[in-house]
Amino acid sequence: MPQLTAQLKEKLAQCLCPPGNGVFTVNTAKERKEQLHQTIFGQTTNVDDLWKTSLNKLPDASRAVILGIASDCGGGILRGANWGPLFIRTTLLEQHPNLNVFDLGDIRVIPHLLSDKYLNEATLANCRKALYQDDKSNYCVSPLSITEDVLHDFYAQFPDKGIFGLGGDHSVSYPLTKAYLQAKKNQGKRTAIIHFDAHTDLLVERLGIDLCFGSWCTHILDDLPAPEHLIQIGIRSTGKSKQHWESTFGVKQHWAKEIKELGVEKVIGNILAQLAQQNVDELYVSFDIDAIDESFASATGTPEPDGLMPEEAMQILHAIAAKYPITGADMMEIAPFTDSSGLGLESREKTLKVAGDISAFLLEEIAK
Repeated sequence: MPQLTAQLKEKLAQCLCPPGNGVFTVNTAKERKEQLHQTIFGQTTNVDDLWKTSLNKLPDASRAVILGIASDCGGGILRGANWGPLFIRTTLLEQHPNLNVFDLGDIRVIPHLLSDKYLNEATLANCRKALYQDDKSNYCVSPLSITEDVLHDFYAQFPDKGIFGLGGDHSVSYPLTKAYLQAKKNQGKRTAIIHFDAHTDLLVERLGIDLCFGSWCTHILDDLPAPEHLIQIGIRSTGKSKQHWESTFGVKQHWAKEIKELGVEKVIGNILAQLAQQNVDELYVSFDIDAIDESFASATGTPEPDGLMPEEAMQILHAIAAKYPITGADMMEIAPFTDSSGLGLESREKTLKVAGDISAFLLEEIAK
């Protein structure tokens, strides 16, 4: 059985923090954090040491591993998705208490940063000093860079485990999927990304930034066996046609209106036929909550009407999971303090329930 090497444990202990602590704040949602720590560790003090000790259980733990990335610096409409990991964890523990998962913790997030490639040497040194008390440290400092670096080492030592990423804005899926795809390629596995979203996320850049919530898909295409191994479901909010996106990037799309017009069973058949033609071995599911209609998912930065019903999304997931192993996944863009419906707490709880149910299903599949 693969072991947790001292080198990887040190990297995890330095670059991650206990579950729920990824948001760098003092008082906001303090009670919810303490509730989470009480549930996971049985106490609210000395949590950092308890979490580091728990890392020793990783080799023998579930195949399904939760990793929180509480970053919304790659967003740009309404912020607040950095609170997603904390709130979704609470929802999972309350509504799905029997899940067989291992919680690795949260990426340490400096909330002003996105990727190390955007930083000069002086900023890198300052941030390394702040995070690691060593301005000459070799560790990354930005959430996207830390995530990719940690997961390359994680998959190298635990090739049979799967990461379930809790975001965060959708830029976070860039390092999650990139590390996953490269690891699976090294294992000789043919993979596909099943991407649920109201938006294509296929910009080349947004306001000069190439890695953000609207462009992450574009920059993982070269890591797929072929561009058409990115299958997008629920698209409806875009200024260009389906033909434009498919012909320009080579991806495959199933728009929300097709599901309404053709019926979910027909669309499922089309997706399964495509996967069979591609000889896919394993799947990664990236789920932006705004794929779901705003009547069920309004606590997000860009809620959209005319989307999937929760039961339609679950029907698609059940169908593909019955044919192909899901070995990695993520849930993105839950912004618990954001509300476009005017219903306040009711809106948040409805969004969290949908996200929790979908997340629980994906975690159960990864655990297999």
